[in-house]
Amino acid sequence: MRPLAEAEVKQVFEKLHKYVGKNIKNMIERTDEPHCLRLHKNRVFYVREDLMRRSTNVARGKLVGLGTQLGRFTHSGKFKLTIQCLHVLSQYAKYKVWVKPSAEMSYLYGNHVLKSGLGRITENTPAYQGVVIMSMSDIPLGFGTTARSTQECRKLDPSSIVTFNQADTGEFLRNEDEM
Repeated sequence: MRPLAEAEVKQVFEKLHKYVGKNIKNMIERTDEPHCLRLHKNRVFYVREDLMRRSTNVARGKLVGLGTQLGRFTHSGKFKLTIQCLHVLSQYAKYKVWVKPSAEMSYLYGNHVLKSGLGRITENTPAYQGVVIMSMSDIPLGFGTTARSTQECRKLDPSSIVTFNQADTGEFLRNEDEM
């Protein structure tokens, strides 16, 4: 487990900025428990600093993971957020979309959010902005990218896509072998 290189930090922060905006600073420099980012086997972890110091006693080959996995670097060197970071994103997200109970299962099966399934959306959400998808009872279901802005969503027909699905909690079941 090692600290991220400058180029890696830039990629991670650019991806996180899409979802949490300026809250990245609050995410890393927490007053209650300071956190840091660490890389282990091409996976980026969000770890409490005291836990990270204790992990130095474990051999690198024996360590499976530590803290919350935010994402991983692909073989081509690009950073991809994984579903494990959902609870961190939902705490600091700038924009959120709430899905009606009737559309939750469709979303959890990997489908996009349609206008007919849209419950609420954060005011002034721009198009192609990273959002966290929530149930009407404020349970985070996944994250994605808006296809339209808030103003455009009001004029859409019910079968139009509002949010593109990037990751959802149903992924745990669909990709169980890979995780």
